[in-house]
Amino acid sequence: MDVNVLGSFFPVWMICAVLGVAFAVVVRLLLVRAGLQDTVGPRALIYPSLAMFFTFGIWLTFFA
Repeated sequence: MDVNVLGSFFPVWMICAVLGVAFAVVVRLLLVRAGLQDTVGPRALIYPSLAMFFTFGIWLTFFA
């Protein structure tokens, strides 16, 4: 159950953000295990972008 607080569905966006970060960590671990960590571009841009990608994807898939 989500609560609309000034247009933001309060608990749902936090769940999506946590899951997005968790999936980005899993992708990082898979890249390290596969030995592809060094081929990734600027890590300070790639991993936050992955987290946002997963966060927005989860939101659109389940709650939009």
